[in-house]
Amino acid sequence: MTVTAAQVTEYGISAPGYRLPNETRLGRVTLQIADLSRSLAYYERVIGLRPIEQGPGFAILGAHGDDWPLVELRERAGARPVPRRGRLGLYHFAILLPDRASLGRFLAHLEEIGAYAGMSDHFVSEAIYLTDPDGLGIEVYADRPRSAWQYRERQLVMTTVALDVASLLEAAKETGQAALPWAGTPAGTIIGHVHLHVGNLDEAAGFYHAGLGLDKVVWSYPGALFLSAGGYHHHLGTNIWAAGAPKAGPEDARLLQWQIVVPTVQEAAAAARSLTTVNAAVERDGDDWLATDPWGTTVRLRR
Repeated sequence: MTVTAAQVTEYGISAPGYRLPNETRLGRVTLQIADLSRSLAYYERVIGLRPIEQGPGFAILGAHGDDWPLVELRERAGARPVPRRGRLGLYHFAILLPDRASLGRFLAHLEEIGAYAGMSDHFVSEAIYLTDPDGLGIEVYADRPRSAWQYRERQLVMTTVALDVASLLEAAKETGQAALPWAGTPAGTIIGHVHLHVGNLDEAAGFYHAGLGLDKVVWSYPGALFLSAGGYHHHLGTNIWAAGAPKAGPEDARLLQWQIVVPTVQEAAAAARSLTTVNAAVERDGDDWLATDPWGTTVRLRR
């Protein structure tokens, strides 16, 4: 049986105890990188972000026209790049553009500068995949309207098929964006989701579903589990595609932290309390709370 997105509340698997509120969104991702100058050049030229704050050994980047932080780079000189097989920790973080035309313009920009990228259509979204100079994965994507999403047997229909490149480029032309010089990621760009390599999907569900309070949205995708709040297609993906690989460690290029933003400090505290029920260690930092999953990835809960 297939249903429309308007019926999403009847589908998925709700968190068994505490449940993150529908208004939940993601904040910045913090990356450990080997060479700040090199990474800044890449994120500015290829991805189209701009520095909004910078100091010795760090830079905070956002979209053009916005001051909302999206990516924080922290330099650790000589940090080891991600090997081809990957490490437990970050698979990719995902930058969500405000519309399909913006994604088409981004694709045209990549063609103009000769940057290699992977491309996929996931039915709920269209995505372009890149790798930064340290081997950290990046997705840049645009969502399809929720009215176009489909659900089957309580799950959101997500898949991976070839991207219709010609149609995406045409979307930029229809708005006139294709004729304009590339000006970087536009206002309204946000971090849409984070996708992690984990060692075990049941353990991931214990931490992120039963503990943190994300709903399961897709659980039959081969080797993966997708979770979200508010019926979104996913704020978090987890997979076992690098099972057996080592955890990212202190000397590695890696995701240091990602942020979940909730409406109130009380909700952040409630999520932290829920995590303690699954024996997760949590730490308070002002009004924020920090928790680290079984594979060393830290999530910050904040208002």
